[in-house]
Amino acid sequence: MTSIRFEVLRAAHDRAEFKCGTAALDDWFRTRASQDQRRKVAQVFVALKRDRVVGFYGLSMFTLELDSIPAPLAKKLPKYDAIPAALIGRLARAESEQSTGIGGLLLADAIKRVLSAAESVAAYAIVVDAKDDRGKQFYERHGFIPLPSRPRRLFLLTQTAAAALARAKET
Repeated sequence: MTSIRFEVLRAAHDRAEFKCGTAALDDWFRTRASQDQRRKVAQVFVALKRDRVVGFYGLSMFTLELDSIPAPLAKKLPKYDAIPAALIGRLARAESEQSTGIGGLLLADAIKRVLSAAESVAAYAIVVDAKDDRGKQFYERHGFIPLPSRPRRLFLLTQTAAAALARAKET
């Protein structure tokens, strides 16, 4: 597989030809991603293969309401209204890259960035919003758990993500 590199979205990245197959994601990436980045709503990262954008995702700070978390986890937390989290938003890979593993690489890069930031800013969990059932299954395969009140909103404890990355480094 040709090497993939990840960068912060810049004006020089050609977004016009990107197509993931979900109109809402394609539209956001082409027309609003840089605006969200400029406004500090999301930090957008792109995956590049030979300088061609083959995927993207956004990262933002987030809060999870304590009562949205499964009870066994919530009872171990302080009784605050909400707890800090990170949101991986709008992750998508190009249609041309289907079944190449780019989706998993995008997710792994996002998780590594969240964990790196968590050394300076607390985040109890990493949250994602699946656009459809296929997306939900993708995140579940990577260890994310649906929130009881919103089945397409899933989360992964940062502690769990860090342990998984440590195990991966050992092998």
